[in-house]
Amino acid sequence: METRIDEIAEGIYRISTHMPEVAPPAGFTFNQFLIAAEEPLIFHTGMRAVFPAVSEAITRVVPVERLRWVTFGHVEADECGAMNEFLAAAPHAEVAHNTLGCLVTLNDLASREPRPMDDGETLDLGGSQVRRIVRNINTPHVPHNWEARLLFEEHTRTLFCGDLFTHLGNGPAVTGDNLVELSLEAEGMFRQISCLTAVTTALRSLADLQPTTLAVMHGSSFNGDCAGALKDLADGLESHFGPEAGFVNRPSVLSAPHPGLD
Repeated sequence: METRIDEIAEGIYRISTHMPEVAPPAGFTFNQFLIAAEEPLIFHTGMRAVFPAVSEAITRVVPVERLRWVTFGHVEADECGAMNEFLAAAPHAEVAHNTLGCLVTLNDLASREPRPMDDGETLDLGGSQVRRIVRNINTPHVPHNWEARLLFEEHTRTLFCGDLFTHLGNGPAVTGDNLVELSLEAEGMFRQISCLTAVTTALRSLADLQPTTLAVMHGSSFNGDCAGALKDLADGLESHFGPEAGFVNRPSVLSAPHPGLD
């Protein structure tokens, strides 16, 4: 297992652990994202097993105890498994998630009371010269889970897009190469999308944000025509997996046990 950290936009760092045993032979990356602001924020915590490696990587940029916000897209082990480990390491940190996620799960699971956020609500991360503001965007069932949401950082126009654009392999931290075909291939293997109509509608709506960087949880992040990529992914999902595609469902490659996900 290899964990690395790379800056993918101004003051935004991707922490990536490649697990070759998950979806071999290419393997799979599990990524977290750090915004190094006055009030530092992490998006995704990773699983508890990778907390030592992830926290060590964070210390190369900011001390872990300075973390102010612990955030993630939805409730799942790779998204928030190490949530309470981060809360223990950072005494002033709070979990921030959408109101639904707090009500149905996090009020009970988090070791400190979480901070609920409404759709469109922002967190001001501070900064004297560059002010960092992140916006909560509720995306129920996109790509899965009722409490799913994304974050948008307004200064760099970075969209933390969670499991959208998931793809295999251990590519560069950020790329300008088209990720759509790789994402469609991964969707054919994993079948992670729970409601195709919800996903394609959300993708086209997210394009209106005109992001310049897509911070992808599994695989390389993307810098370039992000609005075009979001629309192209919506079109590709409809053509590959829509009702006219004649797609035959098959078991996910994750249906077998994988040591990296234990």
